[in-house]
Amino acid sequence: MKKTILIAAIFSIFTFCVNAQDRDQPHFGIKGGVNYSNVYDIKGQDFSADFKLGFAGGLFVAIPLGELFGIQPEILYSQKGYISKGSILGSSYKITHTSDYIDIPILLQIKPSDYITIVAGPQYSYLVSTKNKFENSILNIQDQKDFDNTNIRKNILAVVGGLDFNIEHVVIGTRVGYDIMNNNGDGTSTSPRYRNLWIQATLGFKF
Repeated sequence: MKKTILIAAIFSIFTFCVNAQDRDQPHFGIKGGVNYSNVYDIKGQDFSADFKLGFAGGLFVAIPLGELFGIQPEILYSQKGYISKGSILGSSYKITHTSDYIDIPILLQIKPSDYITIVAGPQYSYLVSTKNKFENSILNIQDQKDFDNTNIRKNILAVVGGLDFNIEHVVIGTRVGYDIMNNNGDGTSTSPRYRNLWIQATLGFKF
């Protein structure tokens, strides 16, 4: 019994030392998961929507600045958007809006322990494409074309923060992010003015 306890204690100390040394090492990794996204409007425009799911995934690099701090740039393919439902003149409608972005967050790492990393920082997003799915819509064909071809901003800045949970080479990532710029470019867009907000969960592997 005593030998078993001694072996377990030695193994625990060894594991701790390995993990502590690991915090000083750079890492490259891949991850994938989901965005749970919606939109908001800081000027109170009369537009409401529901959250929708989308894919998120890509690459990350962890660059240590000692054991307690580091920098983590990432490049992600990220789907955001919203679901809008309602009724006009007694007819119901549903619009599912999906925006495909390339997100590039530059995150500061704070590492209070071997297993938890706090991350926060700015993010640059480039809009690759948008898609609108109309269901039971009373919008006519021209209205739908106008909605699809609106002047949407391509380059957007955002703020992102969250936690990474490190289990050896596995990283469970959680993020919350929101845009700090409106979507409608020079203001001529006919679609609702909004900013993206999202909750992100990913599972990654670091090398």
